[in-house]
Amino acid sequence: MNDSTERVDPALAAGNRRQLAGYRAQHFLWQVQEGVATVTLNRPERKNPLTFDSYAELRDLFGQLKYATDVHAVVVVGAGDNFCSGGDVHEIIGPLVRLEAPELLMFTRMTGDLVKTMRACPQTIVAAVDGVCAGAGAIVAMASDLRLCTARSKTAFLFNRVGLAGCDMGACAMLPRIIGQGRASELLFTGRSMSGEEGERWGFFNRTCQPEHLLEQAQALARELAQGPTFANGITKTMLHQEWAMTLEQAIEAEAQAQALCMLTQDFTRAYEAFVAKQKPKFEGN
Repeated sequence: MNDSTERVDPALAAGNRRQLAGYRAQHFLWQVQEGVATVTLNRPERKNPLTFDSYAELRDLFGQLKYATDVHAVVVVGAGDNFCSGGDVHEIIGPLVRLEAPELLMFTRMTGDLVKTMRACPQTIVAAVDGVCAGAGAIVAMASDLRLCTARSKTAFLFNRVGLAGCDMGACAMLPRIIGQGRASELLFTGRSMSGEEGERWGFFNRTCQPEHLLEQAQALARELAQGPTFANGITKTMLHQEWAMTLEQAIEAEAQAQALCMLTQDFTRAYEAFVAKQKPKFEGN
């Protein structure tokens, strides 16, 4: 739900508001319905790996979402029976072993920027995880706000398995906050797979779904969020992220300012008016 009655100078709107429903993705599928965008990683024959191109396009698209007026929640899913197997072995890993340090840093910064834009966009992101969810795929799921899975999902931060550190794309910062330091350490040091049941028990996944209903339930959850106070939800996402680095006193003051801002929105006024209208018949009956 958005405040459609607000007045914005056309020049300001032109530079800060855009429609993304008609965006034509090049390296994945993109669809928008009822304010919910669905990003489908679409290379099922290879378990939906990422490439240099898809990394860059995802980074840029999530960066644009902060300006979108027609997208209020996002679902990320993989085509077929898997979410994402990580970076493509032939199209990413192979070329990386031949690069020098400046180009390698260019790549690692690009992948990290994808996580930054996912966390910075105001829309709630729901990851629908089935089957393999490994490496960068596990990071994309981690960087989402909510995660649904199936019993057969297998999530692995397998950087250790390819001779790399587990500190990739923010994993050492974010994963311990989701599942705890000890559990995160185990996954990052060993690279082993976390089952759907284990992931839900540890708090990585919010819900386990039947495979045939996974996308449907993820989109239903996203629609529910898209129909709610989207500005306030964006503020909640921002504060969840920013308060990691705040003291309690700083967090309370920041939340006071954020909540006061939300009280200026039409969503807040409408919610109050709806509550009053709902209660009125009870008082009239007395």
